[in-house]
Amino acid sequence: MLPQFENTEIAFKYRSDKEMKLAKFLFSSMGNPALSSLGMKLTQFALSWKLPVKGLIKKTLFDQFCGGETMDEAAQTAAVIGKYGVGTILDYGVEGKESEEDFDRAVPEFVKAIKYAATNKNIPFISLKVTGFARFALLEKIHSEATLSTEEQGEWKRVYDRIDFICKAAAQANVMVLVDAEESWIQKPVDDLTDAMMAQYNQVKAIVFNTFQMYRHDRLLFLQESVAFAKAHNYQLGAKLVRGAYMEKERRRAADMGYRDPIQPSKEATDKDYDAAVLYCLENLSGLSVFIGTHNEESCMKAARYMEANGVPATTEHVYFSQLYGMSDNISFNLANSGYHVAKYLPYGPVTDVLPYLMRRAQENSSVAGQTGRELSLIEKEIDRRRI
Repeated sequence: MLPQFENTEIAFKYRSDKEMKLAKFLFSSMGNPALSSLGMKLTQFALSWKLPVKGLIKKTLFDQFCGGETMDEAAQTAAVIGKYGVGTILDYGVEGKESEEDFDRAVPEFVKAIKYAATNKNIPFISLKVTGFARFALLEKIHSEATLSTEEQGEWKRVYDRIDFICKAAAQANVMVLVDAEESWIQKPVDDLTDAMMAQYNQVKAIVFNTFQMYRHDRLLFLQESVAFAKAHNYQLGAKLVRGAYMEKERRRAADMGYRDPIQPSKEATDKDYDAAVLYCLENLSGLSVFIGTHNEESCMKAARYMEANGVPATTEHVYFSQLYGMSDNISFNLANSGYHVAKYLPYGPVTDVLPYLMRRAQENSSVAGQTGRELSLIEKEIDRRRI
């Protein structure tokens, strides 16, 4: 059964009237770029001066886009959406750490999340960023193929060991791991590390997934090469497909440093490659599992139509759809209602530590053409429906 993305009753059944009113306020605010920009600046200013705004952030942006400050709070949120067939990706959302001590401290948090997920069928995934376990500058140096010092070689070995420890725990618990993509100038060591983890732990099924950002013009070919490489080395590829998250930063750096812009020339080119990547994966499910991470209704519908037309059951363990928590509920909950596997990205962590993530959500909703308006129109439609 194909999903009906216009059905707001299914989309927002898990949200109370109070939560719907808050969502309307937030997306109305984010729909005004000037107001959104001012709000972000004031928030950062207030936090830098340690003004008492944490409670306000927690009751607004944080509650809309995050699962809680602790894993237990995130688990409660996961239980709510799990009642409607929507799974959860536990995403420990702390960013911007740079010390070996911080990297080491993060490992048990991820293992704890894996162990909890193993006891809950509604939490099939955890997510991690390699930059949560390695210095950005180290990854940049490896990507550039510069020679590492003896000390840096030891540092990189510790990064490998941290990721391996987490992936081994995930394989033993049968919990899948999504490795996020990074900026193009540090992506090569991330790809290589993730390939090594897939070769080690994806012998029977896809446990570890690499992320392919299709707003890069070279990623469709890289995906096809990755499928061939996995096949040649006898493991299942885990392919998480997204459009991408660093466009403005990527374009600016390429212009400043005088190298070819890695980003697609247009949104249409990105959409074309994204849908081609989804189709390629759906045609090759015998050797891979695909994670379709997008807020684009058309891309999701194309995938669902292909599956229905070609006898790929909605319940196959080889296909997952995903959207961010707090966004595109009309896609997530209607796909789940039609029997497809869906999981929401659910960041959690202390409010101040998760703030960089929240700022990106606000910026993206302000800058992506039509996204905020679409969210707001669906929220208003459901509020109106409940009044009748």
